[in-house]
Amino acid sequence: MAIFSSLARSGQFSARLGTILSNQALLQARNNALTGTRFMSGGHGPKNFTITPSRFQWHKFKDMFHYYIMIGLIPVGAVVFYSNVFIGPATLTETPEDYTPKHWEYHRHPITRFIARYILPSPQQEYEKMLHHLYEENEKAQIRALEKQVRDKMAERNDYQSYYYRPAIGKYHRVAKEAADELESLRGD
Repeated sequence: MAIFSSLARSGQFSARLGTILSNQALLQARNNALTGTRFMSGGHGPKNFTITPSRFQWHKFKDMFHYYIMIGLIPVGAVVFYSNVFIGPATLTETPEDYTPKHWEYHRHPITRFIARYILPSPQQEYEKMLHHLYEENEKAQIRALEKQVRDKMAERNDYQSYYYRPAIGKYHRVAKEAADELESLRGD
């Protein structure tokens, strides 16, 4: 250090050292601009931190992909493998006279039988729901036809729109008639 400080006092060496340092600084700045590096710990040593675009979305995609593979594909694959290898497809056999097969027993594959038995409704239930829907629609159509007949009769007879009956209570009519009769007898006309 003492040597450099004594040399730095002379004007010639300090001018050369200044140009060398400024050229190195320019080269370093140019390299930083081209490669996108950041010098860590003050530029002492080769500890470079290369600036790269974020890979967060790629890593998130990989994590989610592996998660769904582990959660879905592997268990489903294991169930399918087990049902195909150890259970196997159903075979046709003679049924006894007094036995009525259930609706899920008509399917060949064990997974399809499981779905038909525990998840999907039976065909009989679906049929009865459809019949109920048809009954409801038929009732609505009959009500619409009756309303159309009422409107046609009202238009034909020039009636007003009050095709309903409001029941009257007879007790109040009798009281009102008795009061009217009593007033008429008092008036004496």
